[in-house]
Parts: sequence; structure tokens; C-alpha cells
Amino acid sequence: MARIGDTARTSLKSILEAILMAAGEPLNTAALASVFSEEERPSTSEISEALKELDEDYSERALELKEVSSGFRIQIREDAIPWVSRLWEERPQRYSRALLETLALIAYRQPITRGDIEEVRGVSVRSTIVRTLQEREWIRVVGHRDVPGKPALFGTTKAFLDYFNLSSLDDLPSLAEIKDMGSIEPELDFEQAQSGKDESEDAAEPRPDETLAEGGR
Repeated sequence: MARIGDTARTSLKSILEAILMAAGEPLNTAALASVFSEEERPSTSEISEALKELDEDYSERALELKEVSSGFRIQIREDAIPWVSRLWEERPQRYSRALLETLALIAYRQPITRGDIEEVRGVSVRSTIVRTLQEREWIRVVGHRDVPGKPALFGTTKAFLDYFNLSSLDDLPSLAEIKDMGSIEPELDFEQAQSGKDESEDAAEPRPDETLAEGGR
């Protein structure tokens, strides 16, 4: 890529790697291209090819190039997480079953109202759960049902897809594959270990009697 730089070290692949490492969030091809000046800007196909080469470079390493809903990011491979997580003495708090069930219902049945969720779960949905999910930017109000009271309809966000390493809702496992809400928690631990942050602040709700109603299983 002569127009990118004068030395082999400033190849497009190397530049994209540096951008993604520094970004701290997923970037799509348009965002990657915007970093370059007009006269040196590579084409979309050149960027895609360079990303493919970068992905191949990582095939034998602990890092991987992952495409999620918002774009591409460089992250730690899941099989290396058990060791990386030991860098932090305290493990993040786990999310409550009630929060995970609420999030799962929104993901699989969106758009859905709070009343719909309560009908399936058989118990009321705490306001703190909805607020936590909104503060995490995992869910948002996508509309209102045309019935008295105009209840809010909730749906998931791109941030939700990015957090769970999904490029679209089509990547969600089938409901038959999810035998228990606890199976989601390793995914949460995986993402928290990647960032080194405790994402569960104020999110671990008490678990006294918050289980799925028999009719909601």
C-alpha cells in the first residue's frame, strides 16, 4: 500500500490493527476509512482484504478479530479467559436470574412490554431490573402498544449484540439450546474479563423467589 506510507511497516493491515487496538469499541469499515485522509483513503474492498489478512494472522494467537453488530474489534480468545481473569482478585458479581430471564424474554420476543414479561415469568418485574438493562444500554424503548396506558415496548440494542459477541439477532442460540438462564452467565464473565471491568455494579438483584413460573418454562 504505497499510498498509506513509505515503509513496509505502515501497511494497511498494521494501521487497521493499531486503530482497532486503540479504539476501545467496535468500528465498521466506514469508521475505519474515515481515519485516513482523502488522498490516502483505501477502498472498502482493500479494508476488507486487510482485515481478512489480520484475522488469519491471529489464527494461532490468543487474540482474535471479531465482527459484531457495530463493526470489528480485537479481543482475547475465550479459551484464554480463565488465565486472564486471574489478573483481578475479585470476580464480578453475577447477574440475578430475574435479570437474565427478563433480558432473554426481551431478546427472543421483542418488541415486548413489561406486562408481557410478567405474564410469562409469573412474578412482577422490578423497576431496578429494567433500569439496569437500560443503563447498560442493552435494551431500549422501541415504541408503545396501542392499548390503554400505552405501555412501552422494549427491544435490544446494538450494544447488547456487541456485548454478547453477536453480529445480529439471528446469531442468538435457539431456545432449545438454552436449558437454563445460568448458561448465559459464563458469557457475561467472558466479556467482563476481556475489559477488566466490573460490569455488574448494582446489577445483582436479590434472588429470594424469582424463578420461572411453571407455565413460562
